[in-house]
Amino acid sequence: MTHVSDVIVIGGGIAGIGAAAHLSSAVQVTVLEAEGAIGHHSTGRSAAIFIKNYGNSTLRKLNAASEPFLMNPAGVCDETLLTPRGQLLIANADEVDEWEAYLEGSDGMERLTPAQAVDLVPILKPDQLAAVAYEGAAQDIDVDRLLQGYARKLRRDGGHIALNAAVETITYENGQWTITASGQTYQAPVVVNAAGAWADHIAQKAGVATVGLVPMRRSAAIIPAPDGHDVSRWPMVASAANSFYAKPEAGKIMVSPADEDPVEPHDAWADDMVLAEGLHRYEQAVTSPVTRVEHNWAGLRSFVADRSPVAGFAPSAQGFFWLAAQGGYGVQTAPAMSQLAADLILNRTPALDAQVVQALSPERFH
Repeated sequence: MTHVSDVIVIGGGIAGIGAAAHLSSAVQVTVLEAEGAIGHHSTGRSAAIFIKNYGNSTLRKLNAASEPFLMNPAGVCDETLLTPRGQLLIANADEVDEWEAYLEGSDGMERLTPAQAVDLVPILKPDQLAAVAYEGAAQDIDVDRLLQGYARKLRRDGGHIALNAAVETITYENGQWTITASGQTYQAPVVVNAAGAWADHIAQKAGVATVGLVPMRRSAAIIPAPDGHDVSRWPMVASAANSFYAKPEAGKIMVSPADEDPVEPHDAWADDMVLAEGLHRYEQAVTSPVTRVEHNWAGLRSFVADRSPVAGFAPSAQGFFWLAAQGGYGVQTAPAMSQLAADLILNRTPALDAQVVQALSPERFH
């Protein structure tokens, strides 16, 4: 039996499920997910925070375009997906140049004194704070509610999510893509490649030129809250040089070494040495030592050379749509990227600025 749709989306992370949900009110959509649950890889391992000033100029525009939906996700969730958190961007004496570069072109960042930073996060060492900025608009994202809300909308509109559907072959003939996945056959005139770290591999299976995607491992660990401290209202703390970040998480602290180690696509796990080095860098910035790690994990952040996402039809393959290379920005840009994918696939004028659309196009690689 062949399952026929208008659009097949490969990948059940936030990119694929979001795009499918935005498409589902207009066309019949099928999502193929290789794992037994949606959001198994990068989506489920996100730092889950919205930072408007995070990323390059293109990403900052995507962040701004996504914020209204995250605040009011009408048709997907009943209430806001955001909770106030705030972010402190800190720099020691060797990191001031990176700190200044981050603030260039930023919106709504306030320069603080070391004393003001310690008021917000009492365990910071004042003598390690050569520069501090605060982004009060940074907010936690309820990633699971966003993902499941998109999935409910998709199903409500008649869309289908096939789990344990690992893509085996992809062929194109007579205006139709035919995909075999775990013994089943699927067919549609449009395929959306939202396969995350595996997106270039999917393109190779389809005989489509790749975009130079590089998956990079990002590790994280949960440590206990410092004795005597309620961390629930502390902002996230991030090093301007990307040497670590720390964020309150369910009464404890999540610390990441902010690693970006190139790896092959796989079900990622943390490297003990990389994690230890990152925890050491965190300890240099705070007065409270790390006494134990309660658990750790890793995810994959996938980038192309210019570190902007890729969204658009492949220039040399009819009906093959790229939705990939979201790096570490996939969750917070999902609303804008999903809407853009739907607009382009349905031949609508995108809501995003034309310059941003061009900056995301796969045509830039050819």
